[in-house]
Amino acid sequence: MSGLAPGDEVEEEGSAEATIAPGLSERALLSTGIRIGTLVKTKSMAQFVSRTQANGLHVIDVSKTLSRIDIAAKFIARSDVSRVVVYSAREYAKTPIEKFCEATGAVALTGRFMPGTFTNPLFPHHLDPEIVVVADPAVDFQALDEASKLGIPVVAVCDTDNVTANVDVVIPANNRGRSALAAIFWLLARYVLMHGGALSSDQQMRYSIEDFETKLVEEDEERSYE
Repeated sequence: MSGLAPGDEVEEEGSAEATIAPGLSERALLSTGIRIGTLVKTKSMAQFVSRTQANGLHVIDVSKTLSRIDIAAKFIARSDVSRVVVYSAREYAKTPIEKFCEATGAVALTGRFMPGTFTNPLFPHHLDPEIVVVADPAVDFQALDEASKLGIPVVAVCDTDNVTANVDVVIPANNRGRSALAAIFWLLARYVLMHGGALSSDQQMRYSIEDFETKLVEEDEERSYE
């Protein structure tokens, strides 16, 4: 659990000494932008905001982010993980979701959500999830709506501008940034494996946060010319 107090800056002394996980310091975690919210703060997300910067951006209390990741991971680990569907239409969430599912055995679903995926048993690619995880309840509303209609619990990464209706477990965090999404799903995977007994608290995962990060097209093109 993070030792950060609400409002602590990345540069403050001591943040580099605290460790979130083997090989991950608080400084490294904060550098991903995981706690940087938006200019909008909804009523349902106000409880997770520690302060507002001079530029108007709301800052999420990262200790609450870590606490909610832990709660979500316990929930997932106690389920049939092979029936946990992790979905997002966000491009930056694609690799984090795929790596999370590769590490835990959950089902990855990215790109366009086809209506009836959860609700229509006759749909060729029908899924019957026990839990649905989404990266953004606003962008991934179709999956959220179908899950809620069927009474399927939903875990959602929610930014400061999200409305959390029909979300059972909120993970407050930046759900737009590439590095932030990678960190969120890396931590979630780690905690799921720990609560499932596949990983000890002092053991490193075989994946790094960088492995979970969606690469930019430009980066891929540059590599092709090397």
